[in-house]
Amino acid sequence: MRLSTRNQLHGTVVSVTRGEAMAVVRVRLTGGDEITSSITRDAADDLQLADGSPVTVLIKSTEVTLGVD
Repeated sequence: MRLSTRNQLHGTVVSVTRGEAMAVVRVRLTGGDEITSSITRDAADDLQLADGSPVTVLIKSTEVTLGVD
């Protein structure tokens, strides 16, 4: 599959925490950093995500906001 999304990071699922409607997926990237994604539980189930699953993190956003005091 070819995608227009240019920000593609390869990694491995570290954990999947499933709630009633959402799942929080932690991914360890190739360089060792971790990133977290909140997706629907149905999507996590459809993708059969589990610890150790190889994944590609696709990031397409017009805004990323961080703040500190």
